[in-house]
Amino acid sequence: MSLIVDEHRAYLSDPMRVRAFERAIAATVHAGDVVVDLGSGTAFLGLLACRAGARHVYAIEANGMIEIGRAIAHANGLAERITFIKRYSTDVTLPEPGDVLMADLVGNMGFELGLFDIYSDARRFLKPGARLIPRAVTMAVTPVEDTARFDEVHFWTRGCSGIDTTPALQWAVNTGYPRLLDPGALLSDAAVRATFDPSAGQAILRIRGEVAVSRAGVVHGIGGWFEADLAEGVSLSNSPLATERLNRRNVFFPLEHAVPVRPGDRVLLHVRIRPADLVVSWDVEVHAARAVHRERHSTLGGMLLSREDVEANVPGSAPRLTPRGHARRTVLDLCDGRRTLADIEREVFSRHGELFTGAGEAQAFVAEVVTRYAEQDA
Repeated sequence: MSLIVDEHRAYLSDPMRVRAFERAIAATVHAGDVVVDLGSGTAFLGLLACRAGARHVYAIEANGMIEIGRAIAHANGLAERITFIKRYSTDVTLPEPGDVLMADLVGNMGFELGLFDIYSDARRFLKPGARLIPRAVTMAVTPVEDTARFDEVHFWTRGCSGIDTTPALQWAVNTGYPRLLDPGALLSDAAVRATFDPSAGQAILRIRGEVAVSRAGVVHGIGGWFEADLAEGVSLSNSPLATERLNRRNVFFPLEHAVPVRPGDRVLLHVRIRPADLVVSWDVEVHAARAVHRERHSTLGGMLLSREDVEANVPGSAPRLTPRGHARRTVLDLCDGRRTLADIEREVFSRHGELFTGAGEAQAFVAEVVTRYAEQDA
């Protein structure tokens, strides 16, 4: 079984998620509406929209899950009311404007699956006053005590078989880790929250504020989660404090040093997110009785950029194509609307045969390029 298929099984196996989208779509979609479903997957949301009275659904999905969506729509007798479009939404133009835009792209903290950039672009699909699901996303952060997660991050300081692995720590402490946070890990009864319109096109999302420590413990990092406002009175959250919790992990942002705290100590948090780049920075100030501890981290520092990668992106450098780059350009040049795919495969193998072990490998290479960058005439 494809792991992508199993991932969608998990989505549909979460009764809280299913009930929330059922209620939100029933409350938001009106009879005769045109609905745009982004990252449509199994088409489950699109089918719920049809049930709610949508005249037509445009289901946009960039990967092979689109075939499962088509099959499920056909099995439910709704294939005529759903148009499936296999492209990235940024490459799509629709024949009519939509009344409703919907998707389940909130990720672990609310931004990781591209919701903000995708919704910002997708505004062009919609009528003025169109409705969104979700219509707002709140992100929350608070200090946490999590010895197991802290030890995982600091594994690198212990070495392995007498080899010093400490240099890797600088990457480890600048990484956000998807983890399920236990309510008992939270060091405060409060959290710092900020609410965002996912379609507003904000370049930087800021979550900034202060919480008071509620119990004695040790700050190992900060935990983050989301609360999605799907419709009036309908929300979805993976918060450790939620009465009904979505089966989706949170995020743990570590500190380099563990900081003991007591009730009443203050923790200042400032998280900055660049959704277009999936970059997160977190500043933490722990104001304890005798000292103030400050740390600043960013996932930029956790990126695995080799010196070769950095040198290749110096503005003054003069890049040139590799042999496989030349082969890729050949494929693109041959996609002229006249040559067949078989013609292109033969020509690429003829010109660049030294790159492939056989014609089959050349065919796979051509398929990868064509699938991503070419389209068939209607």
